[in-house]
Amino acid sequence: MDMDSRGDYSVERNEHRELLRKKNTIMSMEVLAKLMESRKAVVLLRLVHFNMPEKFHGLLQRLWFSEANKLASSSMKPASQFFERFSASIRNVCDFEYQLNKGQLVRMLTDIRQPNKRLSYCNSESVQSACWAPFDIYLEHIMDGKQLLITSGVSMLTETIMLLQVFNRASWQETFLALWLSALRLVQREHDPLEGPIPHLESRLCILLTIVPLAIANIMDDEAKFCSSSLQGAAKSGFIEIDGHENQVDGKGQTSRKNGLISSLQVLGQFSGLLCPPASVIGAANAAAVKAASFISNSKSARGDSVCGTHSDSDINAGGNLRHLIIEACIARKLIDTSVYYWPGYVSASVISFIDLPPAQKSPWVIFMEGTPFSNSLVNFLLATPAPSLAEIEKLYDIALNGSVEERSAAAKILCGASLSRGWNIQEHVLHYVVKLLSPPKPSTHTGQRNHLIDYMPMLSAILSGASSIDTVHVLSLHGLIPEVAASLMPLCEVFGSLMPTSSNISSKGDEPSIYMVFSSAFLFLLRLWKFYRPPIEQCLTGGGAIGGELTLEYLLLLRNGRIASHNYSAQDEINSNQVQHEYSSDKPEYVDFYPKLRAWYCQNKSCIASPLSGISTGNPVHEVANKILNMIYRKMTKSGSSSGNSSTVTSNSLCGSSPSTAEDPYQRPMLPAWDVLEAIPFVLEAILTACAHGRLSSRDLTTGLRDLIDFLPATLGTIVTYFAAEITRGIWKPVPMNGTDWPSPAAILSAVDSEIKEILAAAGVDFPCGSSGISPS
Repeated sequence: MDMDSRGDYSVERNEHRELLRKKNTIMSMEVLAKLMESRKAVVLLRLVHFNMPEKFHGLLQRLWFSEANKLASSSMKPASQFFERFSASIRNVCDFEYQLNKGQLVRMLTDIRQPNKRLSYCNSESVQSACWAPFDIYLEHIMDGKQLLITSGVSMLTETIMLLQVFNRASWQETFLALWLSALRLVQREHDPLEGPIPHLESRLCILLTIVPLAIANIMDDEAKFCSSSLQGAAKSGFIEIDGHENQVDGKGQTSRKNGLISSLQVLGQFSGLLCPPASVIGAANAAAVKAASFISNSKSARGDSVCGTHSDSDINAGGNLRHLIIEACIARKLIDTSVYYWPGYVSASVISFIDLPPAQKSPWVIFMEGTPFSNSLVNFLLATPAPSLAEIEKLYDIALNGSVEERSAAAKILCGASLSRGWNIQEHVLHYVVKLLSPPKPSTHTGQRNHLIDYMPMLSAILSGASSIDTVHVLSLHGLIPEVAASLMPLCEVFGSLMPTSSNISSKGDEPSIYMVFSSAFLFLLRLWKFYRPPIEQCLTGGGAIGGELTLEYLLLLRNGRIASHNYSAQDEINSNQVQHEYSSDKPEYVDFYPKLRAWYCQNKSCIASPLSGISTGNPVHEVANKILNMIYRKMTKSGSSSGNSSTVTSNSLCGSSPSTAEDPYQRPMLPAWDVLEAIPFVLEAILTACAHGRLSSRDLTTGLRDLIDFLPATLGTIVTYFAAEITRGIWKPVPMNGTDWPSPAAILSAVDSEIKEILAAAGVDFPCGSSGISPS
């Protein structure tokens, strides 16, 4: 009996297992069949089909094998039905056409989710469908330093905001928040900056704290104008239609958009990871937080709650972040008011209590506005501290025009200092005055044939030096001022390039500007505004000018002249009263033909790009200037005697066959106008390249000679770049080997370099294998 009971138990257990196996098989097939009804699973298998075809074909073969050997048992009929659905779905993958939802894909790539909770402010439908990646793409595009913007980034961003708001059918709260997050991501990407002459943090902060607030201000003004014209028709209902959505007016022009902006700034505080300020602006962020705390303390003092002083020291660790700077930028442009200071958590209570400290010392700008003369310490303070308002900038502009020589230079330097790079709340006004100083007005007391720009030479030198940095030029382009800058630089190039220098001002010593230095600064600044070294045929093929390819000087001037014409025919408010009192040369149309010397160089530059230069006849003035330049830059080789064979090839003997006059020192720097020097530079380059090609001039002497030439007149760098770029394009020159003969052999210093590298690695805690390179330092 025991054996029978055990046998019956084993049979029942096996039957139960078989039943479970059949049920599991049926359930598995049902799950697979339902899974294949999912669009995501089909898309995933489609990706496997395209990227791993061997795996997918193996799956199809197993399906075909299973279909050929499937059982006809009635108990397996449900599983067979599920299997047929599953296999049919697999086979349909090959014929499935899937249109990628780019909006969902980009949203997954750019979405920043909150750690604990979802954003309650967002409409669920708009969250699922909204795509804000164009904000990131556009902001990154305008940061490309290879191509300067010729139109204002504010107007372009304004159109982008309004377009995406309508396209995504989103609220203004969602739109503004997406915009702020994109701008913050742009700033945070600077934590790992690329090396080289590219725009860096200043340009990115300009976008976050100047360009974006100005674009939002344009949107607010646009709605205010629209609501003021539609308010009468909507007065009875209390509602108007804006962008396809109903928005309550309640008597205020920009209620809906302003409320959306305020709500977006409130929610922005939850993104603490993006609000961490870069090291260079921590002081400014703390100062913004302290300003809010001081406002709260003063309001309590006015109500009699407590007696508090004010403290604006930016060194206080007030927990300031980029949100504080954004709030201050919006308050400065009257987008919001100071009631935001009372938002919960905006200012720490400990910071408010810390404001009970005695008031700080007077601000340097307060001392300046009180009329204190410039001193070295005051100028250094003003250079490092942004101006608090437009009044200080207007006073600096007046000093730069009407002060003494020293005051003009100091005021120009201060304008191009922290007020330009970190004065985000008034940056567009600072840039406006900087561009105006490039075209100073003719004083009423000026008489005689001497050009009035010469009297402003120290001031112009300071402006050109301060405004020509990589970030400043990019900030100018973000505000769309490149055409105006080009028109302002052309008169400077024409005037200072035509002056005959003297022995006292041919070179700059210390802070004293020279004619050559002012001309070179203006000339090289002008060349940076367009691709001057590109062949005209390439500009046409790439869609140059108005089509959007490589810019030309003519097109920049056409843009600028068009703006002047539209400004004259439109009623616009002047930014300041000084603009009406004087007639500026920059308010008139400008053309290249107005400047003969510049036009001559412009045509010669195009000729150098198009084809090699032909020789010039003996006795030609350009030939004589080229001889003087060759004698100057190779005077060391001529004096040394070791390179006499080489130097005889490239001195005046090589061009005219006659020795220089014995009454004139052939090695002194020639006293020539800069335009005359630039006209002869292509022939100088042709002579030394020919000598180098025939082996009569070493590559090392060629390089040192070019260095001396640039030291003499830095503006020659532009012609050198154009000429060499054209020569390389023609492909007639071979690479120069670093053979240790023309150039010093590095073998003698290899051991010292090797030991220095090992010391640096050891200090950093990096292990490296020990071994001998086998090179003897001989």
